[in-house]
Amino acid sequence: MNEAAFRVLEHLDEAERPLSGAYLSDRLGITRSAVWKHVRELREMGYEISASRTEGYTLVSRSTRLLPYELRRHLKTRVIGKELKYFRSIPTTTGVAKELCASRETGCMHGTVIIAEEQTGGIGRLGRSWVSPEGGIWVTVILKPTIPMDHLFMVTMAASIAVARAIRREFEIGALIKWPNDIYIGDRKVSGLLLELAAEADTIHYTLLGIGVDANLAPADLPPNIRDTTTTLRSELGHDVDRNVLLARILREFEQRYLLLENEEYDSILREWKSLSMTLNHRVHIKTVRKSFDGEAIDIDRHGALIVRKDNGKIERVFAGDCFFI
Repeated sequence: MNEAAFRVLEHLDEAERPLSGAYLSDRLGITRSAVWKHVRELREMGYEISASRTEGYTLVSRSTRLLPYELRRHLKTRVIGKELKYFRSIPTTTGVAKELCASRETGCMHGTVIIAEEQTGGIGRLGRSWVSPEGGIWVTVILKPTIPMDHLFMVTMAASIAVARAIRREFEIGALIKWPNDIYIGDRKVSGLLLELAAEADTIHYTLLGIGVDANLAPADLPPNIRDTTTTLRSELGHDVDRNVLLARILREFEQRYLLLENEEYDSILREWKSLSMTLNHRVHIKTVRKSFDGEAIDIDRHGALIVRKDNGKIERVFAGDCFFI
């Protein structure tokens, strides 16, 4: 957002009456034609602003886009979201995050959130396509963890809890976590997460946490091949949701649990993840790169491994793969 347009919006937002072009011009130290130009920019961003020759400008309704200005109205965090980068349409938020980490000192980027209204080349787990049209929530959080390498998967666990809790608390919908990184409502997926790592030996340069939520999407917005297994918040509720409120809630819930991880309070994260799991105590079919097998999911450990008692009685720790209910 243009900084000058932001300042115009801030004045309109705080005003209890219409503001004249002359008033805004004087307060901001810009010409009246510049004020009009910034009002037009704000309208293009989705704000409804009325204009009267006799009274001036009035903010009638807010933009529904995930603009930093709108998100910050609800975001009360210390670290996560301290810097927000917004894009209307980009190939991937992760790609932008990698470019930023390559050009800046990664410690300074910790907590930065990359937001896109649309991803044209989204990539999910195992290189699969991540359909990301306008109306969803598509973000990447840049992190510089102090968490030990062998506990790093717990970042994904903390984020999964955050998304499930945010949906449950905002909409009173029983969202649950499906191992390894999906959020479900009933038997349909509504959100997915992805954690990418840049490291050498035991040194973590940074991690990128991708979060996608099918928020204000209609079934027709989804590819035909996933419509039977995917849902959206709009479909579940029958109306659109305030994406800024939801994303702010997700980021707040995540920061709370991320700080627990940095304080080595791993057991509390494990307990909460298990309380929200739809995978544990169910028969599952596991498919990894090397093999497939059936069994019962009985536990998860601090490293993110799913503990499965196979049908032959042997215990298997699964670190990566697909999990299907049977």
